[in-house]
Amino acid sequence: MNIAFTPAAEKFIRRMLKFDGKPGYGFRLMVSPGGCSGMSAEFGVQAAPGDGEKLFEHGDLKLFLPAQSRLLLDGVTIDFAETATSSGFVFIDPKKKNCGCSTTDTASESVTA
Repeated sequence: MNIAFTPAAEKFIRRMLKFDGKPGYGFRLMVSPGGCSGMSAEFGVQAAPGDGEKLFEHGDLKLFLPAQSRLLLDGVTIDFAETATSSGFVFIDPKKKNCGCSTTDTASESVTA
């Protein structure tokens, strides 16, 4: 499985683990298709993978990913963006095709969840 993380995404995950977890805990990331917008995400900190989840290790980070998330995230770079009005994961997927519903000439390749 091939997932990349930006420093901002790693920082957010580490912060979540520090404040919500204990030593050895992991970060559960559930990603689902979001239509034209790409992907949406739910996340949390837990002690061990749940049913159907597999452990994905990125350096010293433990991620618990359900099957659908593993399929959707393969080859994706995960970023985390914070603005004055919102914050969340941004999924940069080089395989994503324009959906044809955009009103601009080029649709964005990244999706905020």
